[in-house]
Amino acid sequence: MQFRDIIGHQEIKEHLVRTVHENRVSHAQLFLGPESSGSLALALAYAQYINCESKLSDDSCGVCNSCRKYAKIIHPDLHFSFPFFAKGKEETSSTYIEDWRKAFLHNPYLNLEYWRNQLEANNKQANINIAEAHDIIKKLSLKAFEAEYKVLIMWLPEYLDTQGNALLKLIEEPPEKTLFLLVCENQDRILNTIISRTQLVKINKLSHQHIQEYLVNEKQIAVNTASEIAFIADGNLQHALDLLKETNDHFDLLVRWLRFIVSDAGLHLISLCDDEISKLGRENQKSYLMYAINMMRQIILTKENLHSLVHLPEKELEFVNRFAPLFDIRQIEEAISQFEKCHYYVERNANPKILFLDLSLQLVLLFKYQTFPTGTQYI
Repeated sequence: MQFRDIIGHQEIKEHLVRTVHENRVSHAQLFLGPESSGSLALALAYAQYINCESKLSDDSCGVCNSCRKYAKIIHPDLHFSFPFFAKGKEETSSTYIEDWRKAFLHNPYLNLEYWRNQLEANNKQANINIAEAHDIIKKLSLKAFEAEYKVLIMWLPEYLDTQGNALLKLIEEPPEKTLFLLVCENQDRILNTIISRTQLVKINKLSHQHIQEYLVNEKQIAVNTASEIAFIADGNLQHALDLLKETNDHFDLLVRWLRFIVSDAGLHLISLCDDEISKLGRENQKSYLMYAINMMRQIILTKENLHSLVHLPEKELEFVNRFAPLFDIRQIEEAISQFEKCHYYVERNANPKILFLDLSLQLVLLFKYQTFPTGTQYI
């Protein structure tokens, strides 16, 4: 991973390069940035630059022996630690390193949910266990094989919990030429004893422009669509990629669902909840509800004539424009509240068939008493 491969963050890249040139590389650094902002990719590019055998003025060479191994994440002096979904208490990150390589090389902006899906972990809890902490101590106690620096990149140390205490002495007094690069999203969830032993590297979320350019150049998305997705993603590249994949499926399902709701088609609602929505899986159900909430918010913006703030692809925009005049803001706001309540219970493993049927019936009552002109195609 080279700096030039990473979207945006020019100032951070220059800062990291400068620390190497000025011999100010701190042995323990905390890369703090929002989800899918590129923090993990920056940490890897930084490590590659530090160990590059033929450094350029602003990037690693990409062709030396060290860079080639870093590019494939197979360098013997590069170690990763990350949350995983252990089947046994003795498992460590090494158990899942091949899956990790594959996931990261395919998507350097991955988030925890993407990683969960690669392992098909379903509802298991992510964790960095005590066995992993001991394995890190063992790995870093060995001499470097061929690089100047041994590097440990720990992704999401928030999941280390109290096991992190086992690493405190190692982080504070590491072996010579050993680097700890911790990549986190939520500083409040990290042990204070770890924060106090690291140097902070603050990373901002990606700009709409950078995400739009990525979607246009790398995914061949039309400029208008890329702009709309970038706006909704709000700096989260993984969210933007998920939107590309999910929008069509979510939109079609939402339109059919709302059509059955406003027409009070009870049997169709039962079938839809039982045969489709309940089988999406918990994370997809949460994603679908968040999509529905966003669509309702776009409807409110349309009703308030704030059209410049509505960023939707063409078919979603057409739907919003048809739906908005038919219901008042009170109803839309209450619908959002019902969606949010359902999202809360999905996270807590409520029975999806009962949950979504109950939500459907609540929405039927909410929209039932609206009077439509004869012949109106309301959705």
